[in-house]
Amino acid sequence: MRRVRSSLQELSENNVVQFLKKPQTIARILAGLFSLIIFASLVTDGYQNLTASSQLRCVLNDNGVACGYAITAGILAFLQSFLFLAFDAYDSIIISHKVKSVILSVDLTFSIIWSCIWFVGFCFLANQWNRSTHHYLLGSSSARASIAFAFFSVPCWVYLGYQALWGLWAEPPIPYKQSLDEGAVALTTLSSVTTTSIPNSMDYHSPTDGSGASSTPFPQTPIGNRLTFMNDN
Repeated sequence: MRRVRSSLQELSENNVVQFLKKPQTIARILAGLFSLIIFASLVTDGYQNLTASSQLRCVLNDNGVACGYAITAGILAFLQSFLFLAFDAYDSIIISHKVKSVILSVDLTFSIIWSCIWFVGFCFLANQWNRSTHHYLLGSSSARASIAFAFFSVPCWVYLGYQALWGLWAEPPIPYKQSLDEGAVALTTLSSVTTTSIPNSMDYHSPTDGSGASSTPFPQTPIGNRLTFMNDN
């Protein structure tokens, strides 16, 4: 029992497990899986034919645009989800603040775009399904699945956009702060070097000091010469 607990504790402390437990990682994986379900269901059973004809038609009101819209959006959203999942996995390796800010900005932009795309797609697919005159036997479940997961994709992408916006706001790259820090370090170093390099020329030696008088004698003034001459006379 102790071995099981220790193994579970080690597993929970693993970096991969910690990464998979993040809400952003979960939302990105769900967005990718929802996109996969949407385009996979329509690719497999989204095109059916009537008994009187062998021509394949889209199960969504026989509208090929609706099926093509959902399939194209699903494939692109799936690829983008796991592309940015790789960026999240290697986020600790990226040191440059400029690169991080660019990735977060692109993530925010695409998250907003995909939120709008899936909201429009949900409305479009649901409308076409309600207007369908032919309900195919095998394509009904695929149509309902594409509509449902298009709706579920919207909050996922909204949350990812919120996380990207929070990342830009919470840890913005501040180049001038780094410059000020480097300038402060340079001024401190320069002042220390200047202080140690300037010699102390105002040293004073006491008469009682064993070293004798100062190494730099006082200059002989003209007044001192005149007083010496008068004393001699």
